[in-house]
Amino acid sequence: MRAIWMFLAAIATPLVASSTLFAQEKDAALTNSTPALPAAPVAEKRPHETMLHGKKLSDPYHWLKDESYPTIDDKDVLDYVKAENAYFDAVMKPHAALVETLFQEMKGRIKEADSSVPQKDGDWVYWVEYEEGAEYKKWYRRPVTGGSAVLILDEVAMAKDKDYFRLAELSISPNGKLMAYSFDDNGSERFEVRIRNLDTGEMLPDVIPGTLSSLVWTAQNDAILYGLANENWRTDNVRLHKLGTPLTADKLLYKEADIGFGVGIGKTAADNYIVIATGDNETSEVYLLPADNPEAKMQLVSARKKGREYSVDERDGTLYVYTNDEHPNFRIATASVKTPGEWTTLIPGSDSSYITGLSVFRDFFVIEAREKGVDQVDIRKYDAPLTPGRIQFPEATYVAGLGDNPEYHQDKLRLDYESMVTPDTVFDYDLASGKLETLKVQEIPSGYNHDDYITELVNMPSRDGTPVPVSLVYKKGTPRDGSAPMHLYVYGSYGYRVPPGFSTTRLSLVDRGMIYAIAHVRGGDDLGRAWYLAGKTTERKNTFNDFIDVAKGLIAAKYTSAGKISIEGRSAGGQVMGAVYNQAPELWGAVLAGVPFVDVINTMVDETLPLTPGEWPEWGNPITDKAAFDYMLSYSPYDNVTAKAYPPMLVSAGLNDPRVTYWEPAKWVAKLRATRTNDATLLLRTNMGAGHAGKSGRWGALREDAEEFAFVLTQLGVEK
Repeated sequence: MRAIWMFLAAIATPLVASSTLFAQEKDAALTNSTPALPAAPVAEKRPHETMLHGKKLSDPYHWLKDESYPTIDDKDVLDYVKAENAYFDAVMKPHAALVETLFQEMKGRIKEADSSVPQKDGDWVYWVEYEEGAEYKKWYRRPVTGGSAVLILDEVAMAKDKDYFRLAELSISPNGKLMAYSFDDNGSERFEVRIRNLDTGEMLPDVIPGTLSSLVWTAQNDAILYGLANENWRTDNVRLHKLGTPLTADKLLYKEADIGFGVGIGKTAADNYIVIATGDNETSEVYLLPADNPEAKMQLVSARKKGREYSVDERDGTLYVYTNDEHPNFRIATASVKTPGEWTTLIPGSDSSYITGLSVFRDFFVIEAREKGVDQVDIRKYDAPLTPGRIQFPEATYVAGLGDNPEYHQDKLRLDYESMVTPDTVFDYDLASGKLETLKVQEIPSGYNHDDYITELVNMPSRDGTPVPVSLVYKKGTPRDGSAPMHLYVYGSYGYRVPPGFSTTRLSLVDRGMIYAIAHVRGGDDLGRAWYLAGKTTERKNTFNDFIDVAKGLIAAKYTSAGKISIEGRSAGGQVMGAVYNQAPELWGAVLAGVPFVDVINTMVDETLPLTPGEWPEWGNPITDKAAFDYMLSYSPYDNVTAKAYPPMLVSAGLNDPRVTYWEPAKWVAKLRATRTNDATLLLRTNMGAGHAGKSGRWGALREDAEEFAFVLTQLGVEK
């Protein structure tokens, strides 16, 4: 039985006296008709300088980083963040009706009482349900042989009276009798583990706080493997906890010495081995443990080699290895469990087919790949591994992949499918007949007609001549004369592709005549691994250039016009927002920068921060490499704020965010307020009880979306 997994993927003249924490700056409201508003906060400047590679760096807003972090109790810091929140509330208050209209639209497209498609796992069938009006899910199961539904986990009850709640992981023991789960109730991504006896419903006394990992059961059902977050909020360890014993007795099975490597835990498909994987953004190393003897000596598959990534699965004593050692688009190799480092190619790497995943089952294996940016799912037989068994999907452009397939032996494959105009669809693929069976199509209670919308995949030239794909969706009848407003989204980092899938939320923009676009810039892996490599470290500026040039190309093609484009990016995508905000402010009518990674130098030289050491392969190490320092300094959004007119922007942050710490957006906004030459609306909204993902729950997150879209629509003058 496989575990049930949850998702775990900033020098200006002082405007105030130094004795004042923050003053108030006159700032434009969302519309000229808005009544008198409080002035925007302006943070005090406090001298702070550092030297690196012979260059003096001035950071007058360094004080916004609470020195007691991750505890945040500095009164000056909290007062400033709260003042920005109060200003955000005041500016948005006149538009409360629009926010409410958008929220109700978005909510009306979500089926409130809904459930997932049940799936068999061992002797039980599992599913989740939302009740009418509920923010959170309930988890159920029933015997395969029939019987009543049993509630095994109630997120609604767990989240009661909490501002934030996130279930991180839920894992059922191999015999189906015990359930381990972990949760976070403040957004800090430090999870607490609890264990329940599913036969009796009682909670076991075992409680493990401070975890940051998957939960993996041993074959005997009497112990779990987990990892603790260390003092720098990283997982560098694997521990074994035997049920009923004190945590002090837990055995340390693995400790990673490299501060840049993170450790993960999993299981092979047939549940024979526990997998311990360690690595960073470009290098990996894997160990195997017998699932029935987790205290045995770990077996190293192959020692780490810088720049080589690999993962493994197992079937009948043969390892199946997914690796980029010979081709950037990955290959599939095999090896004996007895000699795990001796790899023989099974499926070679290809320039035309980018292998994105490998799943092993008893009678076949599945290769997920991407060709010309389009997802492919291939079923291969062990006796004919080079013979494709490609599943055919009904549209030319779409997002598709394996869904929930928990069992080693499957007669049918569960698949997830959607496109820019097709709601999320769950299929079963019958392996015998080769036919797709539709199990569920996302229901939109307020109504949706696929034929009312058009989706396109176009290419726009970047300045070096590279064609950059752009996914578009818009309503039929939207003018193509440059008059239509556009919302342009991007991520562009870590080899992650923003999938051109379906969104009920974005319909609130599209139905108002906006064109919604996703820029598949370099830095993602949309067109293969080389596409990712062309947007990292010393090639990072390709990502920013691609985004700007996509916008210019869409303007030239009469999809929209300069000043009519709202743009959005989150986290590393927020870095893109910061860079293009500095480089091409004249193009943008509004900017949404979510938890933006904008204080690049200061973050990347602070190796005590949770993610920094593991990020050096992605961005470069400015501590040891002067060239990397100079390059990063040349684009770092915080360091490149200058005296110019900037367009309107809404920035969001999370006080408990361990990924992009709250002070990055806070410092950036403070510097922009003090440096810019105009008074366009500039807002900072900090979630005081949440982290990187913003508010939890269906409706809390949706209301934040409504606020952001209200900001965009008002700035662009699209308020119908």
